[in-house]
This record gives sequence, C-alpha cells and structure tokens, in this order.
Amino acid sequence: MTWADLLFLLPEIVLSIGGCLLLLAPVIGGRNNGVAAKWSMLLLLVATAAAIYVAAGAGIPSLALGTLFVADPFAVFFKLLFVVVIAMITLLSAEFLEDGRYSAWEYYSLMAFALCGMMFMASGTHLISIYVGLELLSLASYILAGYYKNETRSTEAAMKYFVLGATSSGILLYGMSLIYGACGSLHLEAISQAVATMAGNQALIIGVMLLGAGLCFKVAAVPFHVWTPDVYTGAPTPVTAFLSTASKVAAFAIFARIFYMGLHSLEPDWNSIIATVAALSMIVGNLAAVTQTNVKRMLAYSSIAHAGYALLGVLAMSEIGLQGVLIYMLVYAFANIGTWAMVMLLRRREYAGENVDDFDGLHKSAPLYAFAMVVFLLSLGGIPPTAGFIGKYYLFAAAISAGYAWLAVIAVLMSAVSMFYYFRLVVAMYLKDGAAADVIPSRQVRFIVIVCLIATLTLGILPERMIRGAARSIAPIVNLASR
Repeated sequence: MTWADLLFLLPEIVLSIGGCLLLLAPVIGGRNNGVAAKWSMLLLLVATAAAIYVAAGAGIPSLALGTLFVADPFAVFFKLLFVVVIAMITLLSAEFLEDGRYSAWEYYSLMAFALCGMMFMASGTHLISIYVGLELLSLASYILAGYYKNETRSTEAAMKYFVLGATSSGILLYGMSLIYGACGSLHLEAISQAVATMAGNQALIIGVMLLGAGLCFKVAAVPFHVWTPDVYTGAPTPVTAFLSTASKVAAFAIFARIFYMGLHSLEPDWNSIIATVAALSMIVGNLAAVTQTNVKRMLAYSSIAHAGYALLGVLAMSEIGLQGVLIYMLVYAFANIGTWAMVMLLRRREYAGENVDDFDGLHKSAPLYAFAMVVFLLSLGGIPPTAGFIGKYYLFAAAISAGYAWLAVIAVLMSAVSMFYYFRLVVAMYLKDGAAADVIPSRQVRFIVIVCLIATLTLGILPERMIRGAARSIAPIVNLASR
C-alpha cells in the first residue's frame, strides 16, 4: 500500500476510524444520545469532504491497491448519493433514539460501517473487493434490523435476515469461485476479456447464475424476496428506510457494474433469466401489496416491485439502460425516504404508522405533509411531473429499445396497479377522520419531508441536470462494455 492508495481510500478510512470512535465515545463522555446524532452528522460531513476531494483527483490515482478499486464517475455518483441518504436516515433516527431506551452511539457506529461498506462496493472492480464491501454492509444491516432487542418482532426480523442473508452470501461466493475457475481472474476487466472468448462453458454459466441469485437476494427480487416483508415490518422504521433505500441502491450499483463491465458478453446466456426475475418481481410485488393493510408490509412489497423496474435497466445492456438505473436509484431514494419519513411522522413508541388507518385525517392538522405524501406516492407510481416519471421513462424506453417490449407492457400495467394501493393512503388522509388529525411533526421529520418534496418535484420538473450527470457518470462503463 502506498501513500497514494491511502489518499484514494480517504473517505473509507475516515468512516472506519469514525465508526470506531463512536463505539468508544460512551466510555469517555457518557451515553447522551442527543450528542451522538451530532457527532454522527459531523462524521458524515468529513466523509463527504473526503469523497469530494478524491473525486477532484488532484494528485490521487484513479486506481488503488493495484486495480481493486476505481474512482470513476460511476463510483463518485453513488458515493455521494450514499452519504446523502445516510445523512437523512441519521436525522430520522435521532428522535426515536433520544429517549435512551436504546443506545445511539452503537447505532450510528453501525451506520458508519455500513456506509463504508457501500463505498467499497461502489468503487470495487474486483469481485473479492466487492464481496468484502457487501459483507461489511450486510453484517451491519443484520444488527440494525434487530436493534430493538427487547422487541420480539425486531429480533425475529434480524434472525430471518441473518440466516437468509448468510445463505445468499454463500451462494454468491460459490458463484464467484466458479467464475474464477473458468476465467482465471476475479477482476471485472479480465473476466470481460475471458468470457468474450469462451462459448458454452457450463461452469462459467452456472457461476454467473449463482452470482446473479446472490445479487437478486440483495435487491429483494422474486423469488429471492421472502425475507423482505418480515424484515421491513420487524425492523425499527428508520432501519427499514435504510434497508429499502441505501442498501438497495448499493446492491444495484454493483449489480450494474458487474453485469455491464464483466458479463456483457454473456448476455444471451443470462438475459432470459433476468427478464423472468424482473417480470415476476413487478407482478408479485404489486399484486401482493394490494392485499396489505399494514403500511410497512405494503411498502416492502412495493420495494420488491421497484427492484423489478430497476432490473430493466440492467437487462437492456445499453447506455440508456444504465443511465436509467442511475436516475431511478436517485429519484427512488428521495421518494422512498420521504415516504418513510411520513411513517415516522405518525410515530407511536417503537413502531409507528403501520396501518393505513393511522393516516386518517392527516390533511386537517398537517396539510403540507399530506400533500408531500401524495407527491411521494405519485413519484413511486411514476406519475408526472414527479421525478419518478423520469426514472421509469428511461427504464421503459431502455427495455423497448432492447427488444423487451413485453416487459415494458408488464411494467406499465403493474405501475397502474401500484397506484391502487398507493391511493388507499391518499383516501385515508383526505377523505377520512381519525387519529392522525392531532399529529405534531418533529423538526427532523419536517426537514426530511421538505427536502425530499423539493427534490422529487425539482428533479421531475427540471430533470436536465440530473440526466446530464447520469450520462457523465456512466461514460467509462459504457465505453468499456462497447469494446
């Protein structure tokens, strides 16, 4: 390791040291949960500054530790998005940790380690480096899912997530071993060069299928989705927001990089399987959500459907497809965090806003927040002029241009189905009277809701800068895939 490598890994080093310090801080300064949130936000600011410094590239190499990590625009895009998402989740977490029943220092430390893992994933160009980052994220996620250790549902969610997650990691690693055996390397560029000259290698094809299965578990795609409803329901609401946004976005970052950079030559061998997974995810996710009265379970199934939409961009294997993945991850993150912030708005002790009835009458006491919820739901449904429309437009256009018009038709039909269960919340907020009429938003929730509302509307009405930024971010990967 050289000094240049240390500079390259500065954001990850900052987060690693900061996470350790957050663990040690209660020993020195007590267990004031309110102070923990402030120190966590300071750590995120320092990590952001380090990421921007690395992105500027002054005297910093584009590769680190040989060729294990890369600082390309694709990685920079996702790293900055990760920091923004984790910062919003940190603010959402502050309120429910302030009462002191659960320590905030360990919680924020785990968030820092999870963010560190996500950054490693975004920069990884070697399957082992990607795997290490993924496991760092996963281990932190397992503990966060069970953070309400005195609550049966939270403990059960953590156990299910851990057992199934460990199994998927084993499948993923076994797939990597078969790819290594066939290609002689785990570097994505070397894999790309090797598979271009290999036709009909069964070990390689099985390895790719196992690798894809492991990744599909991480993004909660059908049929690897069975953990999602129970984990989303049992985990603390801010952790559920983390799992449905940051964790999913990170998984799609490596999904896109691996398949575009390393496995694009094998598209005829895996495209039909990914197409089937995408179709099943959209259909099962939306139809199952229709029957739910628990909002967290409904949003869990909605998250499964959104994984199916995003897979259209991976399946397209085109510039517009990859661009659509980046745009969709950005707009999905803001709309989804805004939605979970509204669930936090109706907080009742540890678990909150879990039933559709909890939203009854919200427009009377909080008209701005009821309007914001409508905007977030419209964005998730892909209705203009919200940002979600832009994301779905690019994904559907990519599917059609790649010859998957039937998938685009399914996606449009399932988007229409999604509006049915989304508008159940709208009906509850505007046409019914109930418990939400006396809700008083906290300042953290107010801030997050307003930020997400502005971002969702701005990116939908004025999307040009977002589209250009996504185009610049994908350029190196598209150039490599087209060689």
